Formats: sequence, structure tokens, C-alpha cells
Amino acid sequence: MDPVPDVEGARSFRQPGEVYDLFMGRYSRSLAPVFADAARVASGSTALDVGCGPGALTTVLVDRLGADVVTAVDPSEPFVASCRDRNPGVDVRLGRAEDLPVDDASADVALAQLVLHFTSDPAAAAAEMSRAVRPGGTVAACVWDFAAGMEMLRVYWDAALVVDPDAPDEARTLRFGKPGEIADLFEAAGLVDVEESELSVSSTYRDLDELWSGFLAGIGPAGTHCLSLAEDERARVRSEVGRRLGDPTGGFTLGALARCAVARRPG
Repeated sequence: MDPVPDVEGARSFRQPGEVYDLFMGRYSRSLAPVFADAARVASGSTALDVGCGPGALTTVLVDRLGADVVTAVDPSEPFVASCRDRNPGVDVRLGRAEDLPVDDASADVALAQLVLHFTSDPAAAAAEMSRAVRPGGTVAACVWDFAAGMEMLRVYWDAALVVDPDAPDEARTLRFGKPGEIADLFEAAGLVDVEESELSVSSTYRDLDELWSGFLAGIGPAGTHCLSLAEDERARVRSEVGRRLGDPTGGFTLGALARCAVARRPG
């Protein structure tokens, strides 16, 4: 089995969890409890974290439910190792969302945080999440709004497009960041009672250097693109990022908006 999804930029997620934390982890940790609230994760439930990464959502599920009733799956071996280290007692497995290594109806709720846009077959992933929950169980997913709502990514891509007009802007290359897209996917998978919502979080940076260091970590499509640039092009993108943020000399905060859908397996 291919250990990573065959999607542009996804192979960069073979980095250790500590590297991911420099870039997207600071947002995913804030998003996790908000997402769990949207999915109405309640005490007494069993949960499956699909595409767990280093374990931001897994940690929230453990805090609410207990380690012994949480299963986590990710296709990146370094992320699986980080999630295990950070969440002792959780059953963390190597696997893909399109072919989850779990039994049928083995969880009350299956959640995919910032995952669907990196799956090679989203329809298969939605079907697998439905299979994994009991009849009447909950399936939930969220993805950043790449067009406007995720300021850190938006400022990078807007700056990158000035230097490289062919830059693979995630608003153009990835799905599920627009209203209705996750809901349509869930309904096509036979899920019912689909509810959509917007989830808002933010992150504060000490300075522009701290923001830029996240892109230099080479995580995700933005980090991959950043490292692919020649040194002078990279410097121009950094300068343009600073200009678009008002050339801050100290700390600043960026917001992030995620599109979320929660649904129920019939039965």
C-alpha cells in the first residue's frame, strides 16, 4: 500500500510532527476542539480520527473520551509515530482514508480534520468513513476555505502569484474549501441529515520571521512551492508577503476559516 496519498503536495507530510507544528499545527490545534464541538463529540462515544497527522484532534478526543476508545489513522509514518508519542494508549494505525484499516461499524463518530482535499479518491474516503461508524453514527469533516478564509495560506499564494503566475494556488487546485462541497460529497455517499457550518480560529506570530519559517519547513503545497523557488524568487515572495501584511515590525494575528459538514449514517 502506498503510504501517502497521490495528491500534489501531500508527500511533504512525511515530515516529523514537530516540523508540521511550525506551519499548520498551530492552527490545527486550535481548530480541533471547535471541530469536535461541531461534531457533537460526547462522553461515552468511540471515535475514529481519519488522517490524524501528529495528533491535534486525537488529543482533544482523548481528553473528552479517553485513550482506550479512540482510534487514529494516517498515511504518514512520521505522523503516526508522533501521534503515538503524544497520545499514549491510543490505537494509531498506518493507513489511508480511502481504505481505512478498521472494522465495519467500529466507531460512533468518524472525523477528518483538514484531510479530504489531500485524498486521491474523496468519494472512497467518505464511503469508508460511513462504513466505519455504526448505523446512526456521525461522520464529520472540515477543510480550510482557501479562497479567502485561511489568511496565512491566502497571503502566501497571493504573494507567490506575483512572482510565479503558475504557482499552484490551493484555491484553484484543491477541493472542499467552498460552501456545499463537503455536504455534496457526504450526500453522494448516502449520508443523511447533513449540517454545514463555518469554524473560525486564529494564530499569533511574534514577527514576520516566525511566519516565514513555517513556509521554509516545506510542509504542504505552500511549503513545497516555497522550497521549489530559486533563492532570489523566494526572497521576492517573502518581501511581497511582508508588504501585504503591512511590513509588521512586531507581532500580528492571522485568522483561519474552515468549512465543516456533519452528517449521519442511516440506520
